Amino acid sequence: MVATNAENSPRRRRWENTTQTPLLIGSALFLFAYSVLILVPQLGTVWRVAVILTLSVVWAAFIVDLIVRVALTAPGHRFEFMRTHPAETASAVIPWVRPFQLLRHLSRIPWFSNASGGSIRGRVVVTALAYTALFVYVISLGVLAAERGAPGATILTFGEATWWAVVTVATVGYGDFTPVTVVGRILAVVLMAGGLAIIGTASATIVSYLNERIKHAHEQHDAEQHINDSHAADAHVDAHATDTHVTDEANRPPSPPAEPDREA
Repeated sequence: MVATNAENSPRRRRWENTTQTPLLIGSALFLFAYSVLILVPQLGTVWRVAVILTLSVVWAAFIVDLIVRVALTAPGHRFEFMRTHPAETASAVIPWVRPFQLLRHLSRIPWFSNASGGSIRGRVVVTALAYTALFVYVISLGVLAAERGAPGATILTFGEATWWAVVTVATVGYGDFTPVTVVGRILAVVLMAGGLAIIGTASATIVSYLNERIKHAHEQHDAEQHINDSHAADAHVDAHATDTHVTDEANRPPSPPAEPDREA
């Protein structure tokens, strides 16, 4: 029986638990096979067919996974499921998106489980760098595949594609290499949008760091001021107690003289 909540379907949960590891392996295999296909253009016919068959099988697995998970979700929550799982949904059409799912497992690193401000900032930075590196790598492969062999193309090697991707995502854009094909230019737009998102993430991280440092400095100053005020208050109390004791001693009546010894 399918549950009525998009996030609590028992049958879908069982499917996800069963297929999670195979699909992660498939994601890594897809990225590896695609890299071989693009970076080793002199592949023999048999190897090329094997690589293309691998890519096709893994892509089909992504499509089947999405169809099954949507089917196991209650009818009223299927659109919600697709909206809240963009990577899985997009990978059915654009399989190059699925390998990014591998980076989700960075959260399993023990250091990332720390809830301190430094750990959270470090997690954001490391995750952003990992996504950026994979993003640049995948776009470089795609641009190289689209540009290599095109008339008037300037991006002919993986090194040139990587250099172009790096300067583009950094919003530098020297212009020494530019895509000339429609697919290459579409990928350039995607890369530019990603660069803006990366810059935004970096800016937010820097602002967060500065805010935390300023807050820490204020807290330290307040703590020191509180200690100084406490010491001053204690000194004032001690001085007042001393003055009171001296005054009491001065105002105390003299003791009566001792009586003579009658036995003498």
